[in-house]
Amino acid sequence: MILGLGLAAISCDLFKSMEDRTEDMVHEKMSTIDLNEVDGYPYFEACDENASKAVQRECFQTVMLSYFSKALDDLQFQVNKDLNDTIYVDFIIDEHGFITVREVEENSKVLGEIENFNELVTERLNEITTVSPAHKRGIDVGMRIRLPLVLNTQN
Repeated sequence: MILGLGLAAISCDLFKSMEDRTEDMVHEKMSTIDLNEVDGYPYFEACDENASKAVQRECFQTVMLSYFSKALDDLQFQVNKDLNDTIYVDFIIDEHGFITVREVEENSKVLGEIENFNELVTERLNEITTVSPAHKRGIDVGMRIRLPLVLNTQN
């Protein structure tokens, strides 16, 4: 009698549906994927998509900062008090490579001196070109990027 129960318990797994086994495999694979890390960074034409991940990242950062600087270069503000601050700008690069400003950090000192600062910065930075998107396991994915904007004025 004990032998029969043992065989019944072991053979239950044999009757598991293909769908259940597939679902178990998917859950197992998903637990090993780091969803906060990409396999390849977004890249501009000037960057080599076949370079190592570290080189891709550095090229992306360099070119992105260059676009960032050019977009804001000719903005002129007149302030009454000196500003020496860093404001962070959050971007989204979607799975199609479109770059969109998600948020410009609120800073009461800056907004007190330059009332429409966030709107002007957002408008300029939303004009940045598109890029080839990041990818994860061969699939184009979106990613969020935070860049510092250093403000240093002398009255």
